[in-house]
Amino acid sequence: MIKCVIIDDEPLARECINNYITEIDFLEKVGEGTNPIDLTNILSREKVDLVFLDIQMPVINGIDFLKITPDLPMVILTTAYPSYAIDGFELDVLDYLVKPITLKRFIKAVNKANDFFTLQSLSNNSNADVIKEDYFFIKCNQKFEKIYFDDILFIQALQNYVTIYTSDKKYISLLPLKNVERKLKGKKFMKIHKSYIVSLPKIDAIENHQVMISSQAIPISRNYRKEIKERVLGNKLWKND
Repeated sequence: MIKCVIIDDEPLARECINNYITEIDFLEKVGEGTNPIDLTNILSREKVDLVFLDIQMPVINGIDFLKITPDLPMVILTTAYPSYAIDGFELDVLDYLVKPITLKRFIKAVNKANDFFTLQSLSNNSNADVIKEDYFFIKCNQKFEKIYFDDILFIQALQNYVTIYTSDKKYISLLPLKNVERKLKGKKFMKIHKSYIVSLPKIDAIENHQVMISSQAIPISRNYRKEIKERVLGNKLWKND
């Protein structure tokens, strides 16, 4: 069961989403509020898996709240202004619903949330095995694919999706890059750009502002250039001294 919260300053909008939630078997509303401060209070006392978050609200708008609040549950933005969509996706929201919200569009968004929730649960339940066996599963379309950490070359983010590249295949899955980065913590991977994570042992060369992996050029953001050289070259760089 996905426990969700509605945050919107419009009573009719909250009522609409609440009515839709009652029609979906895997959703359970555990709270609602009129601004992000209410959401903060709810999160402090309830387990929340999904937030329906309006953008235009008093006190602080939804976009600004996302920018200053780390480690939120899944977020589906709701608003009457489609122009905010790009901002929302850059902040790793799961989906974006434009008011007035239709039931058909609502179902599509929450099905996406259910897929992601199921994948997270599967990953958490098998965490011990992942560490021991050095592999994990991701959902690609309707199939669960096993991937070994040692086979990964690099990972690229595309909005709420990631593409995991191995030497012979690529896998596309509904996963925010920040979640992937968290799962890879402690292993030989590094984020070198807002859209890329690379396997450090698979780097063949560092050239100008990019790394080369299997003939693929991957950009390095300015903030990561020093660290990537230190981690890849280390004491393995032969110098004329």
